Amino acid sequence: MATVLITGASRGIGAAAARLLAGHGHDLLLVARSQDQLDALASELRSPDRRVEVAAIDLARPELIEQPLLDLCSRGLTPSVVINNAGVAYTGSLMEMELERWQWVVQLNLTSVFQVCRVVVPMLRSQGGGRIINVSSHAARQAFPEWGAYCVSKAALASFSRCLAEEERASGIRISTLTLGAVNTPLWDSESVNSSFDRRAMLDVHRAAEALLYLAQQPDDQVVEDLTLMPGAGAL
Repeated sequence: MATVLITGASRGIGAAAARLLAGHGHDLLLVARSQDQLDALASELRSPDRRVEVAAIDLARPELIEQPLLDLCSRGLTPSVVINNAGVAYTGSLMEMELERWQWVVQLNLTSVFQVCRVVVPMLRSQGGGRIINVSSHAARQAFPEWGAYCVSKAALASFSRCLAEEERASGIRISTLTLGAVNTPLWDSESVNSSFDRRAMLDVHRAAEALLYLAQQPDDQVVEDLTLMPGAGAL
């Protein structure tokens, strides 16, 4: 079975994916900000037949990403599947948004993915290939008022995924984007989001986790370049 690295793994889609992948026999490398939440999840998922290693890394701080991630991958587990799931949202007018907030959204939703890939792609190349799955949003394709920074960051992430796929195709590295509609996660409880969407109409995190499992377990000779999963009610 593959070793899977997941960012944003302590809760929401990341934690649901970790549980599902562990249930299918995969070893895990888990990254999030909260050491306590990571330790609790790792204790739940470890077994005599399954290794789970964790690292508390704040992806909002670009200077603190590379070395801790290298350290995590030096503990005897080398990822062959990487799920870039960590992300944030901000609601508010673009022209009233502070520069620091803009940079925070772009760092977490785009630049940190680039930084993670800079670390893991050489590892995947040395193994003859692997998979990178970037979690995006239908906001990458549609403009939503008050969600401008989020839309821009996710559109850029989709473009980054396509460009990386072309550059690494010959290395046997397959890049997929999971494009999601609204998912009922803790993101909606964050102080940076002001929304009145009906969370009962959103996708459940387990549906998103199932989509990640599907992408992670694709045969080596094929790639699902983009998988879009929307609530039955459509865009909220």
